Amino acid sequence: MRILARREHSVSQLKRKLGQRGHSDQTSGEVIESLADSGLQSDTRFAETLARSRASQGYGPQRIRAELKEARIPDAEIRAAFEALECDFAQRAIEVRERKFGAMPAERGADSQKQYRFLASRGFESDQIRAALKGEPDE
Repeated sequence: MRILARREHSVSQLKRKLGQRGHSDQTSGEVIESLADSGLQSDTRFAETLARSRASQGYGPQRIRAELKEARIPDAEIRAAFEALECDFAQRAIEVRERKFGAMPAERGADSQKQYRFLASRGFESDQIRAALKGEPDE
């Protein structure tokens, strides 16, 4: 219960943490199942919370999707989390670029490449990055 009191966890994260604390796989599975049945643990809620949190921190959809897959969240729940998110990632890429590099769009050359790499490392897709480098989201 203390693990879940701090933040949401996926089933795989809970299994790993309980295993690190010396609990058997069978005991961990039973406890996690009872937590899920009582509504205290939910992979859907975890996915939505993580997606919302990472998007607000300035991460793009590719990075968020990778983190959810690493937490072993099923694809259907990942799609549902993105649908619930309702985030304009092109606009978010513009905001992240402006926060890091200033309001003026990059000219062609080294500055543009540097900004492109930065946004790509944050998990934005190429069309979102191009929109951010122009300074306006595509319609």
